Amino acid sequence: MEKTFDEATKQILAKVANTIRGLSMDAVQKADSGHPGLPMGCAEMGAYLYGYAMRYNPKDSHWPNRDIFILSAGHGSMLLYSCLHLAGYDLSLEDLKNFRQLHSKTPGHPEAHETDGVETTTGPLGQGLGNGVGMALAYKILAEKFNTPEYKIFDNKVYVLVSDGCIMEGCTAEVSSFAGHLQLDNLIVLYDANQISLDGPLSDACTEDTKMRYISYGWDVKEVNGNDLDELHKAVSSVRQNQTRPTMIICHTIIGKGSPHKAGSAKAHGSPLGEDEVKATKQALGIPLEDFYVPQAVTDFFAGKISADIAREEKWKNDLEGWSRAYPEKRREYDLMRGDVLPEGLEEKLTALAIKGPTSGRKASQDVTNYLADLMPQLYSGSADLSSSDYTALKKFPNITPGDFKGRNIKFGVREFGMATVATGMRQTHMIVPYIGTFLTFSDYMRNAIRLAALMKRKVVYQFTHDSIFLGEDGPTHQPIEQLASLRAIPHLHVLRPAGIHEVKMAWVAALSYHGPSCIILSRQNVVDLPETVVPYASGVGRGGYIIKRESAKAAFTLIGTGSELPLAMEVAVELEKRGMPTRVVSMPCTELFDLQPEEYRNSVLGGDIGTRVSIEAAGDMSWYKYIGIDGVAICMEGFGASAPASILAKEFGFTVDAILERLL
Repeated sequence: MEKTFDEATKQILAKVANTIRGLSMDAVQKADSGHPGLPMGCAEMGAYLYGYAMRYNPKDSHWPNRDIFILSAGHGSMLLYSCLHLAGYDLSLEDLKNFRQLHSKTPGHPEAHETDGVETTTGPLGQGLGNGVGMALAYKILAEKFNTPEYKIFDNKVYVLVSDGCIMEGCTAEVSSFAGHLQLDNLIVLYDANQISLDGPLSDACTEDTKMRYISYGWDVKEVNGNDLDELHKAVSSVRQNQTRPTMIICHTIIGKGSPHKAGSAKAHGSPLGEDEVKATKQALGIPLEDFYVPQAVTDFFAGKISADIAREEKWKNDLEGWSRAYPEKRREYDLMRGDVLPEGLEEKLTALAIKGPTSGRKASQDVTNYLADLMPQLYSGSADLSSSDYTALKKFPNITPGDFKGRNIKFGVREFGMATVATGMRQTHMIVPYIGTFLTFSDYMRNAIRLAALMKRKVVYQFTHDSIFLGEDGPTHQPIEQLASLRAIPHLHVLRPAGIHEVKMAWVAALSYHGPSCIILSRQNVVDLPETVVPYASGVGRGGYIIKRESAKAAFTLIGTGSELPLAMEVAVELEKRGMPTRVVSMPCTELFDLQPEEYRNSVLGGDIGTRVSIEAAGDMSWYKYIGIDGVAICMEGFGASAPASILAKEFGFTVDAILERLL
């Protein structure tokens, strides 16, 4: 470290810590809601990181080489908000006073899309650590790709503060094991080991040896008094200088530190201290009783700190220009990734891409992604031990392996939840577009991480294969039923279930064009290609739903199909027409995109007198009545599947022309 950690520095950081305590107590008390215990117990950590250890610029909060801080224990959000305010981010004292109020910049848990300086949305415990692992991995990838002997474009660190609750969550085990395996030497985790959970002492539920657990993962582990600035400095500074693997610093703290009657107990965890206790705490800490008090000395200190970091960023910018002149091809790739630039003429290029059919959705998608990988350096693949089956692998590129980050394929192992949190973290750098794969039924393991990606509108593509009972003999444990409806229920998530090769291509156009997460749902089995689906993106998949067969006269039926059931809908329509019943067929690859269309268009597809509306999808019916109406017919799964060949299952569960005609006539 360039600066000297002297007695004067310690004194001002101690004042910063007590300022954090005061602001946190006051905000929680004013809102009459929140968690004062963690901010008070971790105040020295916040003061040390933001006041000394971390490199950042609040006037340019997206500086690519800034150090990252993630509060995985998001319930302690006032720690982060206090630090961001003191450090000079776009978060005023008035914003702190509006803690947990409607439309404020200080919601109950940190939200990256709401608050300047918040790196990722946290709250569901453990996921912040997963995001941190993802950001650390992404920065290792970027450093491998762009750093040169003369220039270090990326050499930042990722700090994550976790709680006892985070450590207990299963997601944490997945991502910690993964980080240790890859030897991520830019990840520093501070564990707020206060031994108190919301319901009482941690020992009521957890007595594991966390230190030995993390050593077994391949981490370095240190233990300190988390309320002692000297010990924090000794641990963090030594890690920054000599890190060779992910490091956990177990910080023994006192929850609610400073509170005369509630410190060290669950009473300080999730409820305001109370006016009398706040007053007593301020008196005990020597803090003025004035609400939301910030000493001028603290303000002046951070002004000096930020001035130094602004100068550091300016040097980095100068280095970036020198690097750009010396390595113009690297700079071109950097700009492509930083700007998330899509290939020019993407739709035309994919339309012209030769893919022999009929083929499965998963195979068609693999052909698309392997083609796109040469055009999009930001595209990285990953799979939960299923790349040989979900077909996510980029064949021209190697795997990322421990200590080697040149590849473009990530083997996440059987860690679906962890994989999803890591992918979100990778996207948080805004330079990588991760797409990750597993079977659709296992999306349930990932659901909460997908939900947070949707809340933040982060571009992650989930390639879910084996999309229906027609995967066959693996049986009902692997055959998804309710997953499509469940995913469609998540706001801002685009769920695409394409039919045939062209719709798969256009599904990728949709996913890459959307500044948010998308699921591409793909078949294991071959799907018949329908020439009627080969239409421009803007009039086909881009509309979410579109007519592929018009009725010969006034419609008796309108059939809506998706994925592998769309060809079946066409076959049924042909038979209905033969029987004198004019029938319209609609392909509905993405209900979310369809819902975004103008009312006039939606009415032209599904409105008016178009007969009985019928959905045909080998899944649950919950997401279909919005489109077929209360009198519509849902050809669907009404229970779990069974273990048998696909053709047998089609007959068993009524997904044949004859069975559907019997339902309709």
